[in-house]
Amino acid sequence: MEYALTLEHVTKRFGAHCAVDDLSLAIPTGSIYGFLGPNGAGKTTTIRMVTNIIQPDQGEIRVLGEKSSELTKDRLGYLPEEKGLYKKMKCAEILAYFGMLKGMDARAAKAKSYELLERYGLGEWSDKRTEALSKGMGQKVQMLATLMHDPQLLILDEPFSGLDPVNVEILRDLILDQRRAGRTVIFSTHGMEQAEQLCDFIFLINGGKKVIDGPLSEVRRSAEQAVMLDYDGDSAALQGLPGVRRVNDSGKTAELFLAPGTDPQVLLRELIERVRVRRFDQREPSLHEVFVRAVGGRQAARDLSHG
Repeated sequence: MEYALTLEHVTKRFGAHCAVDDLSLAIPTGSIYGFLGPNGAGKTTTIRMVTNIIQPDQGEIRVLGEKSSELTKDRLGYLPEEKGLYKKMKCAEILAYFGMLKGMDARAAKAKSYELLERYGLGEWSDKRTEALSKGMGQKVQMLATLMHDPQLLILDEPFSGLDPVNVEILRDLILDQRRAGRTVIFSTHGMEQAEQLCDFIFLINGGKKVIDGPLSEVRRSAEQAVMLDYDGDSAALQGLPGVRRVNDSGKTAELFLAPGTDPQVLLRELIERVRVRRFDQREPSLHEVFVRAVGGRQAARDLSHG
């Protein structure tokens, strides 16, 4: 298997604080890889080491098979968490500018900038200054700037942060387009829904240490089995159900986590006696639940609510 990125026993300290502790990863070429973790877990520090903004204290990082970032910088696209655009530049101008920074010919960069803006629904904004853009449109323009030079590896730090549902969908499609083109995409996120929809692999870091790493399907299968329930009635009726270890109740919808050996049909009969059941679906637990269980309930819930 070919790997777009490998980290071997990478450690980074800031004074007495160990931000990343003996981290090893191997990210397959052509995959979408999700970096998850609570605030301060080490996600952004890891990304900054990969993009050569900071250097590891120990260990080795290979990007597209190379140790030297100088050999790969023009094959890498990076969207930082702290996003911003030159407000007085026009949208097409700023895309062309970033393309030329990555080695593109000026004429090719100009043509590519107009083509990308048109393809992703911003054609009418090509010759308008970026200061006139909404936050969502500005984020899209910055994402397109990251793609200008057709990078083989894309690294996106919290790309969905602050986007409305329409722009989330557009950005999701854009990321899927990159995988279809054979490129590798790494993105950090607090959004469990985006991670579940997009990722082939999931990496969860907490306290600088790797907690989970593997294919999304395997990560979910390794967790407790759950039942998804849509219901009408008093949520207190979901407490004390036989064979149910925990309940993640959202009001009219709940996840019920089953003890080993629990018969879902017996549980269903019990539920019918207590509430009006609109949907009863046995399934693997959500990525939200995997995250909360792996990181710790209170801290994870706070971080997800602020993500």
